Amino acid sequence: MNLGTPIATGNTAQVYLYKNNIYKIFHDSLPAGESFKEANKQQYAHSFGLPVPEIYDVTNIDGKQVIIMEHIKGKTIGDFLNDNMERAEYYMSMSVDIHMGIHQTKAHSIEPMSGKLRRQIQSAPELGNELKSVLIKKLDSMTFEENLCHGDFHLYNLILSNDKVTIIDWVDSSAGDRRADVYRTHLLYSQVSVELADMYMRLYCEKSGLSKDEIFQWAPIIAAARLSERVSSENPKRLLEIVHQF
Repeated sequence: MNLGTPIATGNTAQVYLYKNNIYKIFHDSLPAGESFKEANKQQYAHSFGLPVPEIYDVTNIDGKQVIIMEHIKGKTIGDFLNDNMERAEYYMSMSVDIHMGIHQTKAHSIEPMSGKLRRQIQSAPELGNELKSVLIKKLDSMTFEENLCHGDFHLYNLILSNDKVTIIDWVDSSAGDRRADVYRTHLLYSQVSVELADMYMRLYCEKSGLSKDEIFQWAPIIAAARLSERVSSENPKRLLEIVHQF
């Protein structure tokens, strides 16, 4: 089946626009059932009334796992920001409101964050066994809430169309602690802009009442877990520095 040229390529899949639907074609390296796992998470968020694309089908095409979903017309808030950096605080404030809305949702029947982080830490090749043990012990000591966490929340996963924002890419979502999710977003922003990362953190703390200190308790755990993702644009040395710093 010829879907044309992908409109986006990520760590887990290529995304195509075909007959006004989005086709997410998963890489062959991913385990069987990954498409159902992601689709279930997205449908779970949809069931709470969150603005996410509707899932139409989960299938196989030419031996590859595929999710077919609603196409949301518009641009990402990240693209809007790139076009007008002077409105950075406006767009970041908008995104923080959306992130807080996700965190207000109580989550029970999706993947627990604690198990996900534990697997990631244990599979990170840069961490020695002693350091893994220390990190797992710290993880076990953390207080978990069962809130819905996106896991990959940033401006490029928010599509703005006719004053409505749609949240995409739910593959890393879990039931866990919002403070961990907030630090994860800060970590992603700090990879490209410390200024944007600090702006996001300041706005989230101001709006939520959380303190930066309680959020940063999650820093070594989240940085260590990210090591397992093998993202080409991320610097493992930077993540290890964060792990050791805290």
